[in-house]
Amino acid sequence: MIIKPRTRGFICTTAHPQGCAQQVQEQIGYVKERAAIQGPRNVLVIGASAGYGLASRIVAAFGAGANTVGIYRQGERGGGRPASAGWYNSAAFEEAAAQAGLKSYSVTGDAFTDETKQKAVDLIRKELGQVDLVVYSVASPRRTNPRTGETSNSVLKPIGKPYTNKTVNFHDGVVTDITIEPATEDEIRETVDVMGGDDWQMWIDALRDGGVLSDDATTIAYSYIGSQITQAIYREGSIGQAKDHLEATAHRLNEQLGARGGRAYVTVSKALVTQSSSAIPVVPLYISALYKVMKEKGIHEGCIEQTYRLFADRLYSADGVPLDAEGRIRIDDWELRDDVQEEVAKIWAAITTDDIYRLTDLEGYRREFFQLFGFETDGVDYEVDVDPNVNIPNLI
Repeated sequence: MIIKPRTRGFICTTAHPQGCAQQVQEQIGYVKERAAIQGPRNVLVIGASAGYGLASRIVAAFGAGANTVGIYRQGERGGGRPASAGWYNSAAFEEAAAQAGLKSYSVTGDAFTDETKQKAVDLIRKELGQVDLVVYSVASPRRTNPRTGETSNSVLKPIGKPYTNKTVNFHDGVVTDITIEPATEDEIRETVDVMGGDDWQMWIDALRDGGVLSDDATTIAYSYIGSQITQAIYREGSIGQAKDHLEATAHRLNEQLGARGGRAYVTVSKALVTQSSSAIPVVPLYISALYKVMKEKGIHEGCIEQTYRLFADRLYSADGVPLDAEGRIRIDDWELRDDVQEEVAKIWAAITTDDIYRLTDLEGYRREFFQLFGFETDGVDYEVDVDPNVNIPNLI
């Protein structure tokens, strides 16, 4: 079938297998062209099918030669319909890993459930013995707590008072003002339950209790802080409360794992085009301005560049892991440089619908959004019939 992009708001409901595979190969190629990393041996990535999770799996495998297990939601579809981008990404990764002689396994299911955790523990015990790096990169709008049975939904709202700022429809470039009402106490609580550190802790507990976590294991979870422009809707908003909980969990895990030689960190990344960031009002417009500035300065990074730098210069650096005053790993340092933020602020003040394509890199944002789903990828002929049914080897 010929697969074209179909969008619904900030979601693309179709994905292209060849486009996704091509992008995975490009990321693998980027890592293989760089110096090898003296890093992990066996890696578990929770939320492994896209974004930082996928990049972490690629860097671990092709940068450090690690065996990997990826956890992600089932994305296969039947009846000749396209599968999800995550499914195609994972299939391409598994094929490349097999060709490289690396062990790799996929566990599909809801990462929040005890069942998925147990499947992962059983698999690791059977195939790898233990893991020495656990990457937590789950992005989900809702979670059912396996202990309480309560289903919580996350919200992206300010706290205390309404928030008004510019936003953009990245499909047509129309800039408008948006006002978002503040989150209620229940909404804040549910957002923390979904996006905080509770499930991360449960994963580490399950791995440790199952005897498949090495004594020297490292675990990381991805987070974001951002600039002053996005503070009210992000770090000072409901999601910021969840990130605070995530950081508190990292400190607790670091103490627990440290007793046996392990360590736990929150990694603060830069703003990037992801399905999650596309859903946050104001953020796509900010990213478009940020991309313009960072590309002009020659310091722009995508997921794979950021993740390689995280592994090579932070997590597995011969000089130790550099941390900020809060004990976090920072790879958002280039985004938050004073010269970068000063230029972004000037652009922000001037942006209108009439000049958005001149002042920002909205076209680059829009293109990267579609690339998340395998479209607008160089070297792929989108007029050719492709088989949407792609199998993943070693699928559990």
